[in-house]
Amino acid sequence: MRRLITTAAVATAAALALTSCGTTEPAADDAAPKKQDKAITLTDASGTEVKLDGPAEKVVGTEWHEVELLVSLGVDPVGVADVKGYRTWDKAVPLKNEPKDIGTRGEPSMDTVAALAPDLIVASTDLPPAAVKQLREIAPVIEVRSANASDPLGQMTKNLDLIAEATGTTERAGEIKKDFATTLKEGAEALADAGLDGTAFAFADGYDISHQISLRPYTGGSLIGAVNEKLGLKNAWTVEGDKDYGLGTTDVEGLTELPDDVRFAYIGNDGDKSSTPFTGALAKDEVWTSLPFVKKDRVHRLPDGIWMFGGPASMQRYVDVVVDELTK
Repeated sequence: MRRLITTAAVATAAALALTSCGTTEPAADDAAPKKQDKAITLTDASGTEVKLDGPAEKVVGTEWHEVELLVSLGVDPVGVADVKGYRTWDKAVPLKNEPKDIGTRGEPSMDTVAALAPDLIVASTDLPPAAVKQLREIAPVIEVRSANASDPLGQMTKNLDLIAEATGTTERAGEIKKDFATTLKEGAEALADAGLDGTAFAFADGYDISHQISLRPYTGGSLIGAVNEKLGLKNAWTVEGDKDYGLGTTDVEGLTELPDDVRFAYIGNDGDKSSTPFTGALAKDEVWTSLPFVKKDRVHRLPDGIWMFGGPASMQRYVDVVVDELTK
């Protein structure tokens, strides 16, 4: 694959100092809070204590999940791994600036990152330790665990809060979490009102590489799987997912294990032709075309550009389109 520091204490101290010296002319050093007064100390996903002089403004992101969170928080990253790929796969939270492409998500260019002179680098724990070590020599780094199959939604929220703390955007993070909770609640209510509560549902993606088709079931341990369950949908997959992303593996024959009445949904991308086997190679496949849910037209291709491993904004977009697809 794929804090705000209150300034009240500073202001009060300055006022007392002015009163005691009997002047209304502030000293130059007291004209504004010193940067160290806004210093931030936090602990990242690797357990490393990271110290920042103040809320980070020039930030580099090495993984799309973290980039989406930054943009959602109102922080436009100066450097992003695989900018073209992000724009292709994450249209729910588009980049608002023109960040420098720092290379691939698995192998960022250290020279490019260093040239940007960032205040902070947000790196996924998927990045090799050796690369993270090199990045720490350039600027402060917070490692973020991109996924956790034991608590997908909780991990997403932890990541949002960690990045918000580092960038001084905790108030905005609170708004994002509130909006997301509202979307989940309203989505679940809409499906229940339509009599779809408890509907068997299976989400997957797939790839056709050199005529070899691989399908990835999104189990209950995936972020999308966890969202589906919050919506009141029953995950129909019986395969086991990995410990981080909750992704399983199967082939077209494995789809015969799904219930006959399942609703099947997937996301492809017209910008990546290898990601659309359901409308490509499988369209004439005898196993695929014989599946009961295919015959009953219970297959839903969701819109391109919803990053399946994103943050609250991508998941809100996902909820909206799933509810729309199932209720129309």
